[in-house]
Amino acid sequence: MKFLLIVQGEGRGHMTQAISLSQILERGGHEVCAVCVGRSQRREIPVFFASKIKAPIHLFDSPNFVTDKDHKGIKLGKTISHNFAKTHQFRKSLKQIHRLVTAHRPDVILNFYDLLGGLYNMLFQPECRFWTIGHQYLINHPEFPYPNGNILQKLLFQLNTKITAFGSELDFALSFRPLEPTQNGNTIVLPPLLRKEIRGMTPTKGDFYLTYMVNPGYSDEILHFAKKYPEIKIEAFWDKKGAPDIYSPLKNLIFHQLNDRLFLDKMSQCKGLITTAGFESVCEAMYLGKPVMMIPVKGHLEQACNAIDAKLSGAGIISDNFNFREMETYLDSGIFIPTSTKAWVDSFEEKFFGIINGMSSPNKLKKSNIPKLRNRVLTR
Repeated sequence: MKFLLIVQGEGRGHMTQAISLSQILERGGHEVCAVCVGRSQRREIPVFFASKIKAPIHLFDSPNFVTDKDHKGIKLGKTISHNFAKTHQFRKSLKQIHRLVTAHRPDVILNFYDLLGGLYNMLFQPECRFWTIGHQYLINHPEFPYPNGNILQKLLFQLNTKITAFGSELDFALSFRPLEPTQNGNTIVLPPLLRKEIRGMTPTKGDFYLTYMVNPGYSDEILHFAKKYPEIKIEAFWDKKGAPDIYSPLKNLIFHQLNDRLFLDKMSQCKGLITTAGFESVCEAMYLGKPVMMIPVKGHLEQACNAIDAKLSGAGIISDNFNFREMETYLDSGIFIPTSTKAWVDSFEEKFFGIINGMSSPNKLKKSNIPKLRNRVLTR
């Protein structure tokens, strides 16, 4: 089959997943004809993504979060108003995606949690299959955990997830651990989608902590801590726009621009991972048997859910700041016992092909009772 990928560009997780899946599809005899990546003004698409994806990459403007003045937490109200103000640009993005779909005529559009991916399927009703993939689709599973409180954030998270998967035939829900099949017929639980490079690594215990922050504002916390505790070595990864590849403000602190291979090398050598609570990095740490301390981004309910789910899966602990001393205390206590996830993670390819090989007929006709709104979008 011929696949067109739509990838959310917020953070590194969805992009590394897209790299992994494109490689898996090619090994299985399928074709990735194009990759559409949602971009924002405050981030640059990492160099490693362009070098690893063999298909043509097309950037488009897509909704993204608005952070606070410190570039740490998420401002929910400003995020909504900011993205509503850019409706005209997003309409252009939908037309851009449609031109690519028309030109390539894929059998499957596979959406890595981009909001415009779901809106495109809803408004343009392309004559091909539409699938989604990501940890977020576990909201359809009864064991998916939510933090207490903030009903509004929960409802908005659920709504956003449903929009990304509007009209989806299959929702591939990536999970830290095996779960019983859900009763939701469209949702299929699969292992994390990790890169093949991690499988040949032999982890060692070095003398430094590895850290990754989805928003560069957390670098101030890390810098403050490193100054206070010069005996603790830290190697950090960020995607700060305009920063050099390597920035070392202190002897015990190094900041690296995102680099997929270097990040995995450092992961295999570190004492532990201290990170904002994304999905991909935590899965990589668990695969290599590394303890994790997760700091959910403030105002980001999805990250709070990830942290709870990862803790239940044996990844490590949750904190509200980058306090490396807290991680030291946790490790000194001897509580952490590595959870073996290799068998689960390594089964992804077999499980994934077991599902799609039964659907390989390129029948592009699909049933839908959703009214076509294409003309309304194109004429506005």
